[in-house]
Amino acid sequence: MRRLKRLREKRGYSQNKMQMLTGIDQSNYSKIETGKRTWTIDQCKRIAFALDTSMDYLLGQTDDPRPYPRPGK
Repeated sequence: MRRLKRLREKRGYSQNKMQMLTGIDQSNYSKIETGKRTWTIDQCKRIAFALDTSMDYLLGQTDDPRPYPRPGK
């Protein structure tokens, strides 16, 4: 989950800001970020969207942090 924290901090977001952007309770978000809680696919998707990255990057499947093209863009 180091990527998650690193990317959040790079964007200048607090965990409270992530709560506002994703709808994930701050305490739950903190547990996700520290690896004390697993996340759902929906939560991963919302976090990736908020951080402008891909789910694959957050999950360590790629080293490219750029998001995939979104439909309609």
